[in-house]
Amino acid sequence: MSNLKNYLFTSESVSEGHPDKVSDRISDMVVDKYLSNDPYSRVACETLTTTNKVVLAGEVRGPEIKKDELIQKVRDCIKDIGYDQEGFTWKDATKIESHLHSQSVDIAMGVDSSGNKDEGAGDQGIMFGYACNETDELMPAPIYFSHKILRLMAKDRKSGKLKNIEPDSKSQVTFEYENGKPKKVKSVVISSQHSADVNQAHVRELLRPYLLDSIPNFFLDGFNEDEFYVNPTGNFVIGGPDGDCGLTGRKIIVDTYGGAAPHGGGAFSGKDPTKVDRSAAYASRYIAKNVVASKIADKCLIQLAYAIGVSKPLSIYVDLFDNDSEKNKFVESKIKENFDLSPRGIREMLNLNKPIYEKTSAYGHFGRSPESDGAFSWEKTDKTDLFSK
Repeated sequence: MSNLKNYLFTSESVSEGHPDKVSDRISDMVVDKYLSNDPYSRVACETLTTTNKVVLAGEVRGPEIKKDELIQKVRDCIKDIGYDQEGFTWKDATKIESHLHSQSVDIAMGVDSSGNKDEGAGDQGIMFGYACNETDELMPAPIYFSHKILRLMAKDRKSGKLKNIEPDSKSQVTFEYENGKPKKVKSVVISSQHSADVNQAHVRELLRPYLLDSIPNFFLDGFNEDEFYVNPTGNFVIGGPDGDCGLTGRKIIVDTYGGAAPHGGGAFSGKDPTKVDRSAAYASRYIAKNVVASKIADKCLIQLAYAIGVSKPLSIYVDLFDNDSEKNKFVESKIKENFDLSPRGIREMLNLNKPIYEKTSAYGHFGRSPESDGAFSWEKTDKTDLFSK
């Protein structure tokens, strides 16, 4: 794609009520629950959601948390998302099971620091970070605006302003690119679960404002109403985990760059920050964003690679997409000189041992604003001076 100048590119998002995102939310709640009791807890939690059932599985190391307390927190998540339906509810009709157990001693031995050995990566793998100047948030435009549509819908649904729309929604935005830059929106799809009280024409009118409020007018200039698709299959009354089984970690492209950049081998949700699947993906985004924010390049891709039990990355790859090998080497050298990309170094640099993960579980882990509690610290642009030539 990088060699093309004129093309169409599409990204999708899914709402917090999508069954896979319900699972991500619950898994990240478990991470936060353990980290809030002990910032050095280890958590790898998977969640399955289906009709009136939630199952937690995985491994933990940290403080003892009573099963009943965890189950109540699961219900709190479901209630906050907005599910109180016959097939999926935060109330007792939904059965919740927890099968979390102690972390493998073999994994713990490889990861833990001891003597002169620094803490190693929690697994092998490759992680990617990306940034581009298509939006103020330095995110690709298709994924950024796909997220924004659903974020605004969820906000109004929860406040009561948007009625007859239920939690399970999806969006998809296609941009027309000219000379490698987003020129205008070609098509928009919004599919949303709704109450049985409204027909599809009404749903279309309810959702049209979110298209208009999310995307700047200059991208919608000449937009053809025929290219606005709302619930293309018709009725969407049964949704969420009642309509589809949900699992943690199945929306990794939604979580990152909408397919505009490569994705590493692992998902993020349900993993504590010793897992480089999560922390090194955040670190590589942090670096890429600061490179682009320095205006040295229009876009930047970073790849990091790790081996289980080894603290330093095995490789660091940089692509600035401008065929300037000297500039590429300059950025690579600055990264190696100024960023400790060991698991411990990343956690300390971005202050990741905090209960900040539940809010990352929907609407993307990137392109968000850094928050006062330390959430989205990887979105800060405080290292731009390093790369300004």
